Amino acid sequence: MTSNAGSLASLKVIDASRVLGGPYAGQVLADHGADVIKIEPPAGDETRGWGPPFLNGTASYFLGLNRNKRGMALDLARPAGQELLLALLETADVFIENFKTGTLERWGLTREELTRRFPRLVHCRVSGFGADGPLGGLPGYDAAIQASAGIMSVNGELGGQPLRVGLPVVDMVTGLNAVVGILMALNERASSGKGQFVETTLYDCGVSLLHPHLPNYYLSGKVAQPSGNAHPNICPYDTFETGTDPIFLAVGNNRQFATLCEIIGRPDLPKDPRFASNGERNLSRDVLKSELESALRAFECGPLADRLIKSGVPCGAVRTIDQVVAEPHTRHREMVVDIGAYRGTGSPIKMSRTPASYRLAPPGFAEHTDEILEELAIDGERYREVLPGLDPETKTKRA
Repeated sequence: MTSNAGSLASLKVIDASRVLGGPYAGQVLADHGADVIKIEPPAGDETRGWGPPFLNGTASYFLGLNRNKRGMALDLARPAGQELLLALLETADVFIENFKTGTLERWGLTREELTRRFPRLVHCRVSGFGADGPLGGLPGYDAAIQASAGIMSVNGELGGQPLRVGLPVVDMVTGLNAVVGILMALNERASSGKGQFVETTLYDCGVSLLHPHLPNYYLSGKVAQPSGNAHPNICPYDTFETGTDPIFLAVGNNRQFATLCEIIGRPDLPKDPRFASNGERNLSRDVLKSELESALRAFECGPLADRLIKSGVPCGAVRTIDQVVAEPHTRHREMVVDIGAYRGTGSPIKMSRTPASYRLAPPGFAEHTDEILEELAIDGERYREVLPGLDPETKTKRA
């Protein structure tokens, strides 16, 4: 038996975050059933304009992070907006925000005040560097953190300049860690009855990604440099030329290495003392790469990759984005989601009884304001000045 409600169907989340880390966390919760209300400022989440491409005036960047949410716009800079936020939090389990450090405090919404008003609330903050310390309160964006946290220093071609990873890996892992922290806090609340403050910062998460470079440095004292696609500890673990397209070989043990060499017609290589173990292969990696590529050039990449992986050798043809979308296994794993004109990327979290579901396309600006106010029995007219998206034709009036 499976449930379409999702494992988090009992949760109500107020997502007042913008850009990437916080919204990504909110979408993960929403995909698994939580009722997530996205609160946008009067000008909207800036990622609505981060295009082209656009769908009905909204950029793909926003669409990729805000599925399954209901949307409303609220001017929180005004006291009436802050009052309405507190009304929303009355029935919420989780509050996600990434306001600049000190913003909530200026509004009188300190952590202590939120705890006093809502003792069961899990308050999650995503920030650049945290509120204190030498860099406390400073702004952070993914690429800048990739630089300052050391990620760029180990990415790039051998002997080349440091290079940004080609996706917002820091933002995304910060969002994922926010979800982990929220679920931990909710689990603890089940026994204590109390919520708590959860914080994930881009800087902390960026540093946490430096594996195995930090463990290597702790043990050896050597500072890692860019090494292209090669792994600093494992060999062969790199991109190799074939007769057609490049292939990535991720050979983690001697058995896999022997199988690789047998298939490409070089069964002699594992017997060579220079290549007998991973440690020896690391010391002779340049010679080994030359030997492997001389054999690999006799093969077409696609058929070879298929044969190798089915023989137990981890590898992959280097694909483009369109090839990934067209790959049958991508569809089989339900990693492409269609909701009307919206197309998005599916949840990678698979659950047997309470799977993720895709119920709502990302909201238009303030699309659900009237619906949300009606549920809370709030008179929209009273707050019209702080509700830029309130439909002038609506009759949302409650006591």
